[in-house]
Amino acid sequence: MAPKMPDWSEFPPELLVSIGRCLNLIEDYLNFGSVCKSWHSVATKNNFNNDLTRAPWLMLAEEEDNEVRKFFSLYNGMILNKRIPKASRKRCLESMGWLITVGEEGEISLLHPFSGVHIELPHVNTTEDYYNQEIDPVTCFIGKAVLSASPSNTSDYILMVIDGNFWDLRFWRPGDIRWTKIKFEGSNYFSFTDIIFFNDQIYSVDQSGCLLVCDVAEVVGPQLTKCHTLAQIPTEPQDTPDHLYILESLGSLFVIARYGVQLRLVQDDSDRIPLTLLPEGDTSENGLWEDITYGTKKFRVFQFDSAAVKLIETRELGDAAFFVGANASISVQASQCPGIKPNHIYFTDDFYESYLSYDEGGGLDMGVFNLADGRIQPHYKGVSLSRFCPPTWVTPTPY
Repeated sequence: MAPKMPDWSEFPPELLVSIGRCLNLIEDYLNFGSVCKSWHSVATKNNFNNDLTRAPWLMLAEEEDNEVRKFFSLYNGMILNKRIPKASRKRCLESMGWLITVGEEGEISLLHPFSGVHIELPHVNTTEDYYNQEIDPVTCFIGKAVLSASPSNTSDYILMVIDGNFWDLRFWRPGDIRWTKIKFEGSNYFSFTDIIFFNDQIYSVDQSGCLLVCDVAEVVGPQLTKCHTLAQIPTEPQDTPDHLYILESLGSLFVIARYGVQLRLVQDDSDRIPLTLLPEGDTSENGLWEDITYGTKKFRVFQFDSAAVKLIETRELGDAAFFVGANASISVQASQCPGIKPNHIYFTDDFYESYLSYDEGGGLDMGVFNLADGRIQPHYKGVSLSRFCPPTWVTPTPY
């Protein structure tokens, strides 16, 4: 008589908790929680070593309106399949392991991809002067979204976004019924590209490469916000970056300049990409669609020197690795994250102004940049493209 197979769902809860607390890798913990309902019930942040550094996973594009998303781990190449129906056909941005989703009708939500916890946010049309800020498609109305703290840990947090045609700053707090535009003191106008929360202040970078700072308390208060310019990246007229990011690493601020993401004329055959340009995306003078391309050519990194009050270019990040894209820009220590290379920039295809010019959508302009030698290792082979949500970095967190 064949031995009876054990029923894994009948494991005592206290034993499951003991097992869960022995797991040190988030990859193992997410697999642990996917065994069955009883195992999933103990897969909470309280039963996991939540102090470990975690490298982002790559959330791959949705395939054929399938509600299942694939998450790729750089640590061991593991692929986790997760059904996330509330993210279907929506653009997904990311911050602190949460997705900020924008749907085709302008609906916005916070969504934890692994627990399924869903928080509805005000519609895009609750923003001040929305109809002068509209973007087509509306899924791209929000360009960047950053949390001040994780909703998994507290209800006292702020969601800051860059949105609209003018790349304004707005915020939402739990209980708000509309988005609040940040109004700045004076006549200065800033077109923001990225933001971070750091030491009770909001640091940002605008399209001209200025590093800016304002107090969180002023931003959420009733008075006009004072925004101070700290420094500006040095650039040459022929070397203007296409996109800019900002992040903090071990207490230092960095501005990352990205080149090549805007549509441009093909320079040679190696510059061509295997995508179908839509007629409205053809901006060439001679109308030859095949003469248009896009794709990252290089990055430059500038570290803020607080003593000299200036941004200084560097090619040495030490043990750090940067992750940029539609996620909140972050840095991790490579020595604490198996599979991650130090002094490298991991990037995804987040410049929708370019990838929406192609029938297949975005996801092609993705890879790893070696800051020391300037080489790019592309990572797009075998990856599905999407006009809704190209691959995005997601830092896996238990809820």
